[in-house]
Amino acid sequence: MTTTPDSTTSILIVDDMEENLVALEAVLGSLSQHVVRARSGEEALKAMLRQEFAVVLIDVLMPGMNGFETAANIKGLDQTKDVPIILLTGASVDPNYAYRGYTVGAADFLVKPFDPWLLRTKVNVFLELHRKNRQLAAQAEQLKRLLTSDEAAETAVAADHSAQAAEPFCAPPVPGTNPQHAQSVESVELPEPAVIAETPAASPAPPPDTAIPPGQDALTTAGAGEAARLADVVGQLTEIETMLRDAHGAEPPALADRIAELEQAVGRLLVSRGT
Repeated sequence: MTTTPDSTTSILIVDDMEENLVALEAVLGSLSQHVVRARSGEEALKAMLRQEFAVVLIDVLMPGMNGFETAANIKGLDQTKDVPIILLTGASVDPNYAYRGYTVGAADFLVKPFDPWLLRTKVNVFLELHRKNRQLAAQAEQLKRLLTSDEAAETAVAADHSAQAAEPFCAPPVPGTNPQHAQSVESVELPEPAVIAETPAASPAPPPDTAIPPGQDALTTAGAGEAARLADVVGQLTEIETMLRDAHGAEPPALADRIAELEQAVGRLLVSRGT
């Protein structure tokens, strides 16, 4: 399997013997990964707290803190509990070592002398798993940021809509006034409708020519009309008299007397009527 070198991915090898460390470095060199040494269990724990490792190879037989104890301590820390561990041991070991190794949380167990190809294959599997986990973690973080930004945007939009719904509608400003002094429709007080008192219609005044003088009734009014007609007759007779006199040059006595009598009669009629 071909792998791409990753300078951020490291392998930790733990053994108290220098020749074993050199041999492990030679086997793992073809993987093009950074290899860190540790000569004891304590040194291995310190190295794991300082940086991140994709996989750890630990020799079981070490003075002081042996491989099982070192593996147990690694699995007991929150920072390092997920790091896979491969335990290495010699040929003449207790058959129960493999069981103990898996009990403390080891991912694999190899007996020396081991096949270099087999060791590289197992280590490379854990390297690839480490890369995949890092990619998933990066994608999860990116998705979290996107969801957070979307929720923030939705919250802002909802708040904006709520503010617009709660804001009263403002009437447009009157031309020539300050827009800042515009009042909302709800705050404008409308004046009370004016009450117009009903006044009785004035009776139309009678025309001047039809007005009835005070103290006269309908009969008196009729008599006045007759007197006016009689006066008109007298006027016409006077004109006749004038025309006859001009025509004959002298006034006939009988006609003059007749006209005088007619005028006297008309005068009496007018007096009797009270005009």
